[in-house]
Amino acid sequence: MNSKDVRNQFLDFFKKKQHEIVASAPVVPFDDPTLLFTNAGMNQFKDVFIGNETRNYNRAADTQKCIRVSGKHNDLEDVGFDTYHHTFFEMLGNWSFGDYFKKEAIAWAWELLTEVWGIEKDRLYATVFGGDKKDGLDADIEAEQLWKEVTDINPENILRFGKKDNFWEMGDTGPCGPCSEIHIDLTPDKSGGKRVNADDPNVIEIWNLVFIQYNRDKSGMLHALPAKHVDTGMGFERVLAVLNGTNSNYDTDLFTPMLDKITDLSGTPYASDEKGFAHRVIADHVRALTFSIADGAMPSNEGRGYVLRRILRRAARFGRNLKLHEPFIYQLVPVLVETMGDAFPEIKEKQAFIASVIKSEEEGFNATLDRGIEIFEKIAADVTKTGAKEIPGEDAFRLYDTFGFPLDLTQVMARQKGFTVDEKGFESAMAGQKERARKAGKWTYSMDFDFKQWQTLSEGKDSVFLGYGQLEAEAEIRKLHIENDQVFLTLSQTPFYGESGGQVGDCGEIIGDGFRVHVLDTVKDGATFVHIGEFKQGSSISNASVKAQVDTKTRKSTARNHTSTHLLHKALREVLGEHVTQAGSLVGPEHLRFDVTHFQKITDEELDRIETRVNEKIRADLKVETIETSYVEAREMGAMAIFEEKYGEHVRMVKIADFSLELCGGTHLSHTGEGGYFRITSESSAAAGIRRLEAVTGVKADALLRGEKRRTRQLEDTLNCKGDELLEKVKVLVSKNHELEKVLKQQRVKSAQQGVSNLVEQAQSLAGFRVVAAKIDSDSVDELKQVSDTLRSRIGSGVGVLAAIINENASFVCVVTDDLISGKKLKAGDIVKKVAAIAEGGGGGRPHMALAGGKNIAKLETALENVPEIVTALL
Repeated sequence: MNSKDVRNQFLDFFKKKQHEIVASAPVVPFDDPTLLFTNAGMNQFKDVFIGNETRNYNRAADTQKCIRVSGKHNDLEDVGFDTYHHTFFEMLGNWSFGDYFKKEAIAWAWELLTEVWGIEKDRLYATVFGGDKKDGLDADIEAEQLWKEVTDINPENILRFGKKDNFWEMGDTGPCGPCSEIHIDLTPDKSGGKRVNADDPNVIEIWNLVFIQYNRDKSGMLHALPAKHVDTGMGFERVLAVLNGTNSNYDTDLFTPMLDKITDLSGTPYASDEKGFAHRVIADHVRALTFSIADGAMPSNEGRGYVLRRILRRAARFGRNLKLHEPFIYQLVPVLVETMGDAFPEIKEKQAFIASVIKSEEEGFNATLDRGIEIFEKIAADVTKTGAKEIPGEDAFRLYDTFGFPLDLTQVMARQKGFTVDEKGFESAMAGQKERARKAGKWTYSMDFDFKQWQTLSEGKDSVFLGYGQLEAEAEIRKLHIENDQVFLTLSQTPFYGESGGQVGDCGEIIGDGFRVHVLDTVKDGATFVHIGEFKQGSSISNASVKAQVDTKTRKSTARNHTSTHLLHKALREVLGEHVTQAGSLVGPEHLRFDVTHFQKITDEELDRIETRVNEKIRADLKVETIETSYVEAREMGAMAIFEEKYGEHVRMVKIADFSLELCGGTHLSHTGEGGYFRITSESSAAAGIRRLEAVTGVKADALLRGEKRRTRQLEDTLNCKGDELLEKVKVLVSKNHELEKVLKQQRVKSAQQGVSNLVEQAQSLAGFRVVAAKIDSDSVDELKQVSDTLRSRIGSGVGVLAAIINENASFVCVVTDDLISGKKLKAGDIVKKVAAIAEGGGGGRPHMALAGGKNIAKLETALENVPEIVTALL
């Protein structure tokens, strides 16, 4: 059976059971800060399970794109070593939101596996939760009994296991519950029953039926959910292998085309044993890379971007095992698209971009990969000589820091030699590297408090959003929390926009009986809008009735910038090409930031064309309108979707005449003319394949223009010329300045060289040769080297160390004459390294001349004073 047929049979089965067939959520969950990647089918339904969101259906089924490479669910280390773990995989799943429960879930799973797909019943085992004293949970006797009642499974094939195997949790917090797993015994004689949950490749789990009835809070406590739900997940790759009578997922049509391509590229045939390890790793990793990049993630040095970089570098490293030294991973993308592009059209739409990103990353890593492998081999050889079996942590860190080797890549290479890696030593070496601040100068707050600490002031529905049509409203406070002079409020209805889709949250005021709260930010917690601020009047709240007022000036400025991002997005695609898509944004009242997929610097000429196009559309005063429709219809109309936004079944489109159409939940102008004027302020690289534009509009753009005009007039007055003469005037001045600097440098060097004779005359005699140690005035290391060359030529037989303060650091140059190099075995590099160490620095070089630097200029004189002693010690 091929993969397309199996996937369709699953979805058709549950469609006949009245399930809504929903699209896979992106594998990059931009709306959920607790996850780096979507790791289960239920992620997109998390808010439904905890009661923060509702859907217009209570049964659903889909095939979900998943990646498990971090945290509690991490399969990275097993990939390639076995034949059934993957970084990226599809999870077939069906859900019930407060509708059916254990009985139907168990009965339908059995029906599909045994009646539709014809799997032998005596090969199947069902596990159930055996209870957990710590959490105060009893065994799931209900599920155990239902397996006996609604299926004809052999009762001896129903097994109890503990929390580790049969209590499912998405993460450290969130929805969870007991589960019942279905395992299949693939042993020839069906003797694998005792090996269930024993990591035996012949007895594997194929379907997990999770009965979600709890939510675990940040303190670790379990709380019953308002309604009971079903969440099932079946490993698509595993069941496909089972249905094709093979023990290896890599023997199915999901992988064989890529394995064939790797064989063609490398000339090394694929083998199903350990010799095929590199083929399997590469085939697996290109899937994770392709789908994550298609859904908006990019390789980088932070967060999920660093995970992607690790995966790509692991694949590149294993390519070396197959003698693949040039970029090759990107060549597998078209093969994968051919295999899976119909089921997941997003990878087909972005195929060229995905391949470009991967190729660029490969080229960057290839520059250091071979050298890094060479260094690793040397480290391993040194370890072998000592009789140890562990790669030192500082060496693993050096491979990471200098050659870009992720720790897990070093661990895999070490494992192949029978070594381990000192992880604690690695982490210790990493300790100095801290995460950069998320946003400098942003007013900060913490929502890290238990939801039980909310004080309820009134009952009823909350967070009805009114902000598209009004900026002021009467409301009731639903919940309240006051902590460290910060006030957190939820309202029955609100005109405040909650931060999402790249747009910052509204600010303003909430006014009530005896108090006034200055709202500094508005955020969304699921479907709830949380208003965060500080008291400007009063210090407590007892009356729930309030007036909520959005700051109209900042809202208008934010809308001006948000509408301009839509104009900018379209203009970018017109000027640069259709490959350009939004990869991130920040829209606030002061400015806008817009990240786009593009693989080279945007030229000044292109920026001018983009800016001109946006301002043309602003002057045209185009009508901006919003349309609410279904997601499917919106996409059919050509609306663009962006990576950061979470879309439900019904969506909101922003249409700017016939120029732009995007899915967007943000606030906008009614006509583009209200934008006033648009100005790009910077263009830079945000990450590999991502360009970042920053811009201003309206008053800010006008102020920028006026400032430039004022500075131009000041330059005209200073240089006594007209505006169109400024550039030539400045060029002449710069040229003259360069000439003067050159003359000054020559004079400085000449003066210092003339002083060399005095230094030689004052030299200290040591063991029959001269030693000079002196500080001179120099503006550059090149000058210092020139004077040192002169000293070496005039000193006769000797050692010279000259120092200068350059760019607020101590710089040293050491020279040694040839007779001392051959006769006394003195080397300039050895000397200067010890001298610089006194000034908290280091360096090195050739025997006759070496350079070094020191951080502590206060110790420069002390370092020079120690030169004779250092030279003596080296004799």
